[in-house]
Amino acid sequence: MDKRLRIASYNIHKGVSTFNRRLILHEVRRELLRLNPDLVFLQEVQGEHLRRALRFDTWPDTPQHEFLAGEHLSSAYGRNANHRLGHHGNALLSRFPIGDTHNLDLTLHRFEQRGLLHCVLQPATWNQPLHALCVHLNLLAHDRRRQLSMLVQYIQNSIPPLEPLVLAGDFNDWSREATFTLKHELGLAEAFETLHGTAAKSFPARMPFLRLDRIYTRGFNIEVADVLTDAHWIGLSDHVPLFTVLHRRDA
Repeated sequence: MDKRLRIASYNIHKGVSTFNRRLILHEVRRELLRLNPDLVFLQEVQGEHLRRALRFDTWPDTPQHEFLAGEHLSSAYGRNANHRLGHHGNALLSRFPIGDTHNLDLTLHRFEQRGLLHCVLQPATWNQPLHALCVHLNLLAHDRRRQLSMLVQYIQNSIPPLEPLVLAGDFNDWSREATFTLKHELGLAEAFETLHGTAAKSFPARMPFLRLDRIYTRGFNIEVADVLTDAHWIGLSDHVPLFTVLHRRDA
C-alpha cells in the first residue's frame, strides 16, 4: 500500500503575475508537472474572466483548474467571488478520483468573498477516504477568527474524527492564530511548523517575510516541508508555493 502523498499549496494570483502584467498559467502548469504532486491546493483560481481572455493570446479555452490539471490529474473548483467579468475561487487537483465535493461559503462581507472547498478522495489501496480541504481566509484578524470558527464547526460535523485529512491554503494569518485554533479544536498539525518550528514565509514571492500559507494534516507523519523559492517559481504569482511529503499512519 502506497502511503506517501506529495502535496503542494499555491495561491496563483488568478493566473497572472504581480501587477497583472502577464499570463503565468503555462509556467505554473510546467512547474507543477515537474513537481509531480498527488494533490495541489490552489487559491485565487480564475474560473472565468472575459476581459483577460481577450487580452492574453494564450488564455486557455478551459477554466484554469482544468487547464492546470491537464491529462494526468482530476480537478474540482469552488466558486467564491463573482463579478461582472467572471468569477474565481479555490481548486483542488488530484491524482486520485474525486468523489463528493462541497463548497462552504465563508463570505462575511462583499469586499472579500471566500470559501472552503471540501473534496472526498478514495485512493485505490486505502481503507478510508481522504478528505482534502482548500481554503482562503480574509485579511482582517477578527474576520479570520469568525471564519475559523465556521471551518472548525463544519469539519467537526462533516468529517469523522479518525479519517485522514489535509487542510491547506492561504490563511492570511501571520500571527499563528489559525495554528493554535486548529491544533486545539481539531488536533491538526501544520507541516512546516512541525519540522522547522515556525510557519513558512511565503509572501511576497521575491522576498518572502509573511507567513500566510499553511498545510495542516491529521493522520499523517510529516517527512518533508519546504517553501519553493527557487528561480523556477519566482516571477509567477505574488506567493510562493508550499510543498510537503506526508506518510499516512496505520489506521
